Amino acid sequence: MKALIIGATGATGKDLVHILLQDNDYTAVVIFVRRSTGMVHPKLQEIITDFDKLETVADHITGDVWFSCLGTTLKAAGSKEKQRAIDYDIPANFAAIAKRNGVPTAVLLSAYGASVKSNIFYSKIKGELEETIDHLAFKSYIIFRPGLLVRKDTDRVGEKLSASVLHFLNRIGIAKRFRPLPTAILAEKLAKAPKVFTEGKQVIELEKIFEL
Repeated sequence: MKALIIGATGATGKDLVHILLQDNDYTAVVIFVRRSTGMVHPKLQEIITDFDKLETVADHITGDVWFSCLGTTLKAAGSKEKQRAIDYDIPANFAAIAKRNGVPTAVLLSAYGASVKSNIFYSKIKGELEETIDHLAFKSYIIFRPGLLVRKDTDRVGEKLSASVLHFLNRIGIAKRFRPLPTAILAEKLAKAPKVFTEGKQVIELEKIFEL
């Protein structure tokens, strides 16, 4: 399979690239990035991309499956408008081109609680993105909705604290369905999903991700 990835430089995206490059079922991995990552591998192709002008790289958006690991925080983006541009506009536009170019499978890294009806801005735009891609009618559409992600060597104090609290609650039998999910494990499940689900729509909630 030939895989396409947006969001390849984030924590989950980096893990996904590494896993796909080691997976013999994936013969080519194409990453769309703003600047070179410096990675070199026989299966890897980097497409330097202006994400505001995706049509300029449309000819490269061809393959068997595309993965979206793209996402940011409001703090990092600086405003709701900029966060929406990253979390909704870019993957929605990429999805439309991928569908037009005949890519059959879409794998979206969404978020727990994603819903167009949510009063939470982040959850709402994630829900809107899910629906927008759904309307494109890919042959196979797989949505992952993880909860708290554990990033290797993270420097986010809040993330470390939340993970510690959840781990403690899990040990005493509370909130097990909300256990923290290492990005490396999530990436393994993302890579596996297109092999398991070859047709239709699948929504994999956080408590089911570990079981995949």
